[in-house]
Amino acid sequence: MKYPKEYLDEIKTRLKVSTVVSKSVNLKKRGKEYVGLSPFKNEKTPSFTVNDEKGFYHCFSTSEHGNIFDFIMKTQNLKFGEAVKTLANFAGMQPYTFSKQDEEREKNWKEYKSIFARYVEKYHDELFKNPSAESAKNYMKSRNLTAEEVKKFKIGFVTNNQNTFEEYSKNFDKKILKETGLFYFDDKKNKFKERFNDRVIFPINNISGDPIGLGGRTIKSSSYLAKYINSPETPFFKKGSNLYNLDRARKLSNKEDFIYLVEGYMDVIGLSKAGIENSVANLGTALTTKQILILNQFFDHIIICFDGDESGYKAALRAAESSIVELKPEKKISFLFLPENEDPDSYANKYGKEHFINYSKNNTLLIHDFIFEHYFKQVDGNPSSYAIFEKKLRLISSNIKDEFIRKYVLEFFLDKVSQLTPNINNTYKKSFVKKAKSLQSTQNYYNETKTLKPVELKEFSLLYIILKKPNLIKKNSYLINDVKIFTNENNLIFKELINQTNNFESSDISNLKIDETLINRIYKYASVKHILDKNFDDDQKIIEIFNEIIRDLKNYELELRIADLESKFSKDLSETTFNELKELKKQQKTN
Repeated sequence: MKYPKEYLDEIKTRLKVSTVVSKSVNLKKRGKEYVGLSPFKNEKTPSFTVNDEKGFYHCFSTSEHGNIFDFIMKTQNLKFGEAVKTLANFAGMQPYTFSKQDEEREKNWKEYKSIFARYVEKYHDELFKNPSAESAKNYMKSRNLTAEEVKKFKIGFVTNNQNTFEEYSKNFDKKILKETGLFYFDDKKNKFKERFNDRVIFPINNISGDPIGLGGRTIKSSSYLAKYINSPETPFFKKGSNLYNLDRARKLSNKEDFIYLVEGYMDVIGLSKAGIENSVANLGTALTTKQILILNQFFDHIIICFDGDESGYKAALRAAESSIVELKPEKKISFLFLPENEDPDSYANKYGKEHFINYSKNNTLLIHDFIFEHYFKQVDGNPSSYAIFEKKLRLISSNIKDEFIRKYVLEFFLDKVSQLTPNINNTYKKSFVKKAKSLQSTQNYYNETKTLKPVELKEFSLLYIILKKPNLIKKNSYLINDVKIFTNENNLIFKELINQTNNFESSDISNLKIDETLINRIYKYASVKHILDKNFDDDQKIIEIFNEIIRDLKNYELELRIADLESKFSKDLSETTFNELKELKKQQKTN
């Protein structure tokens, strides 16, 4: 559904950008603008500006830019429609109405939220006031929870002999009551009963802080009752798209760049009691890629910390194999394994915040290390087990969506495998002999390469392929039509290669009139030479490598242009400059 432009313009007319932004960012006037600390990044020097006259904000440290709708969506993780409603309310305007179907869903959603809010409040009060809740209070004491934690997380207890369904039917639609999942129909008694009867309940909030589901723990010793149950899937609650405590934890993303992902409600509450607020829990199901993507919006580093027992380890492995698929170059996923029979709740409360954080810093294992170590334990030394091992690692890395992460994770895996099999893996052959001191020639080479720019090394590789495979380049000369070389000497060689071969109509480069020392530098420093020599007869592979080098050079050119425009934009703040900047960043993502 699309909001009319007039309605959106009316909101923008009523609300200044600084008015909206100042609700969450401390702004100071500077000339015609306002400045403040970025809400998108933890920083000490203000890089965030607001311009009411032009109607937008800009963050120079993260390049985030937009109007009031963009700001609300990005800082509160709201969809556009939700942002419009929030700002319309703030502007004192009536919410925009759509079709009858839309109105019906909106009405149902409001009623759903009202039911949950009332239900959570009712049984939170019961925990404190109802004598029948004594067993639940004793459970809280056994978990070292104080009234402060119980109130903070709105923990409740569903006491027996309630007629809540009948009570709520007087005020709410029965169809919506059924859809909440709070009740089920008992055929024997011919009535609706509480799903969470005789259980401690933990409200599960959406990102805005509204309760939309529940987790329930029995306090009885029973062989037939599940210890924990969760709300069933409803029209407004999907387990795989929500995380317990995300509504609170996301507000810390400006201060912390990492988040603990734990298994249970009590782990989150226990960490909070110890002073560790940046934690969330998945909802009794396997970790989903959607949950990883949600966390990536707020935090750069996800630390998955499950219980230190066999089931916790298995859950961690499942989480690793599903979450590595969404790994991004700028993001990290690690695993923290606590000592046996410890969970985050028990460990944090036993040793305190500082010890937990230090243990975390010293014992986290990056996702690819964890996966490698797990499957290596299954290798028993025979060729078949090594083959299964490598095949599994290749399969896992092939499922990674980001092409750069996919490439380097596979390289990491194969490099580690080659260290285990130095005599048979020629592609990544290494030796187990004790590392000797570098030969002087090697040390000199290393020192020389340190003075070369990364782009210069890329150019050496491009020129090396042209020099070594001129016939192949002649057939695919279109590939270098738009290639730009940035360093003077390499650009000179590139132009001479084109001129002396008449745009590669000839592939004879045996009599090139180019300074031999420049050619020797290419042969010496081109990082691609070892790969090219091994794949010399595989033209398809070489073209793939050639294309990758060209893509890297084009990205370098984009980076230079983006840096130049960002510098320009910081001075003129013009829409034209910003739109050009936006277009270049779009190209950068595509590349």
